[in-house]
Amino acid sequence: MSEHTPHTIEYPGHTADMAEQPHDEMRAYRGRDLLAGKKALVTGGDSGIGRAVAVAFAKEGADVAIAYLEEGEDAAHTATLVQNEGRHCRMYVGDLASPDHCRDVVERTVSESGGLDIVVNNVAYQQPVDDYLELSTEQWRRTFAVNIDSFFHVTKAAVPHLAPGSAVINTGSVNGLRGNKSLIDYSATKGAVTALTYSLAQALQDRGIRVNCVAPGPVWTPLIPATMDKDKVADFGTQAPYGRAAQPDEIAPSYVFFASGLLSSYYSGEVLAPLGGETLPG
Repeated sequence: MSEHTPHTIEYPGHTADMAEQPHDEMRAYRGRDLLAGKKALVTGGDSGIGRAVAVAFAKEGADVAIAYLEEGEDAAHTATLVQNEGRHCRMYVGDLASPDHCRDVVERTVSESGGLDIVVNNVAYQQPVDDYLELSTEQWRRTFAVNIDSFFHVTKAAVPHLAPGSAVINTGSVNGLRGNKSLIDYSATKGAVTALTYSLAQALQDRGIRVNCVAPGPVWTPLIPATMDKDKVADFGTQAPYGRAAQPDEIAPSYVFFASGLLSSYYSGEVLAPLGGETLPG
């Protein structure tokens, strides 16, 4: 049985073009000042998980900067949602596959927001292939440049500005934990995100910076109809025990948990995997 209306949209994907709008505005969420006065940077913050995280952070009292590729309408809507909570939102457009842009985004966030306390590495690219031999060198490099290189460059630029008690949160994926035959390059990068999280948690411990990872299963975001064919869109998420994909609103509280020292001061090097009832060995 299909879960979603079969459709595709043009990459990189705009929320307004989706046949079924995701739940990504955290409308039912009530903050309690867990992040009061904090400054956060969320890459890929224009839509999907990034939007939900940005709004949740704002509801918890944080100012937010979002970095995004080109989806101006989506980014502007996210900014409005943040501002409606009485918080500042800064928008930085550009390709995070560029190391220089990664560094520029961090420096602008620090200078224009007045500091930086929380880094969410969330930007991602994927393009399924039906046959491993169809996976081009160009796609392989692009996926790595966006999905893992940007995490390295953004975090490296941010660390000198992060005081003890700060948090880095990386977006992984279930595909990085078990692999995916049609998302080979994407899965490889997400496996690298997991290992980067473990390594940075150790490397940054003496600085008092906590590094954790949220590795969701299927989540209904614009990236799905923008990169998958109609049949895969229709069945997206039905393999989960819950029988459906998650909504971004269901994933964002995991990021609040890791961002808040009150909730997760004893957590670093942890991977939290919201998988809709699925259990994984290991």
